[in-house]
Amino acid sequence: LSLSLPLSRPLSRSLSLAAAPRQHYPFLVLGGGCGGVAMGARMKRKFGAENVAIVEPSEMHYYQPMWTLVGAGAKSVGASGRPTASVMPSGVKWLKSRVAELNPDKNSVCIDSGTEVSYDYLIVALGLKLHYEKIKGLPEGFEHPKIGSNYSVKTVENTWKALQNFKRGNAIFSYPNTPVKCGGAPQKIMYLSDAYLRKTGRRSDAHIIYNTSLPVIFAVKKYADALWEIVKKRDLHVNLRHNLTEVRADKQEAVFENLDNPGETKVFKYEMLHVTPPMGPPDVLKDSLLADQAGWLDVNKETLQHVKYPNVFGIGDCTNLPTSKTAAAVAAQSGVLDRTITKVVKKDQPDKKYDGYTSCPLVTSYNTVILAEFDYNGQPLETFPIDQGKERRLMYYMKADVMPQLYWHGLLKGFWGGPGPFRKVMHLGMK
Repeated sequence: LSLSLPLSRPLSRSLSLAAAPRQHYPFLVLGGGCGGVAMGARMKRKFGAENVAIVEPSEMHYYQPMWTLVGAGAKSVGASGRPTASVMPSGVKWLKSRVAELNPDKNSVCIDSGTEVSYDYLIVALGLKLHYEKIKGLPEGFEHPKIGSNYSVKTVENTWKALQNFKRGNAIFSYPNTPVKCGGAPQKIMYLSDAYLRKTGRRSDAHIIYNTSLPVIFAVKKYADALWEIVKKRDLHVNLRHNLTEVRADKQEAVFENLDNPGETKVFKYEMLHVTPPMGPPDVLKDSLLADQAGWLDVNKETLQHVKYPNVFGIGDCTNLPTSKTAAAVAAQSGVLDRTITKVVKKDQPDKKYDGYTSCPLVTSYNTVILAEFDYNGQPLETFPIDQGKERRLMYYMKADVMPQLYWHGLLKGFWGGPGPFRKVMHLGMK
């Protein structure tokens, strides 16, 4: 039999399953992004590789935080990806398929190969979905020059081409009217573009504009104050409550709606346009019993256990956790979720609480970063005993060189659960 059934299950059960395309795994992980692979590795270590399966259709796994630097020419897109097979925990079953249907009442999911996969415990790590198509004129507009997006492997190199080919005019950077992953990324590429145009002697011919749907430049006041200082110093133009609704790529025009006066639009001509697409929950999750009203996975914000189905858990971008959707958040969540699942399997109460920790290395040039770290309450939760609200070279090297290694060799292997323990040491035991 090639059903990869755990040996702990009775042989008669295995034989009865041979007739129907059905499989069972005690621990089933949906999604092979950073949250899914990290939890697969952790479950393997706790419960044995033969008891764990990960559902993921993609052949390649990307370290997406690097795409900010790819879009600015500081890294190559090839350096950001590795074959999915190389990051899957060894011995864990990789079901190379998409999730077609979630049936939590039956403790099973259907995958698009037609197979029903049942589970004892389910970990949902499906990420989110990019919706370029919700902007009129996209994604087909990306076939034209001068427009890019660091949020997709297909369009990130377009950003770098548009920046290199910039002559004179408006360089516009957008932020959509939806939750997004890495809320700092839409403006990081603006600071890098400003730095590049200064370096190449073209800054005086550029009018740099950041049009964001948000009423603030950044959600945490400490870092927002620092960013406003940079905006003023570098002559950048920020328009709050401006939402990109249409791109006329053939005319190099971008249409923004004023969210404070719905229906009022303004057309901007551009020489370069960086698009951050609207984002939302994956369709298969949105249409399931596991979703909240907005379509996100409905989990307890402290334990990451589903609010209705106690054997279902969530991690990362697909959840309704009220914190920024970042890989740093996933790392912190993975340590908590590991503990939660271990307790639930033992019929104990979860006792470790996720505090909403997330981090955003705000790249402000080719050698400086403001390392924003904060919790559910928007309070800074900084690792280092220095003021992280300042631009620092050290933090740039952390972002560019240290964090990718921590991702591939720490987080994805299930060993990195965020900087919490180091923070305590650095601050001599004080939060």
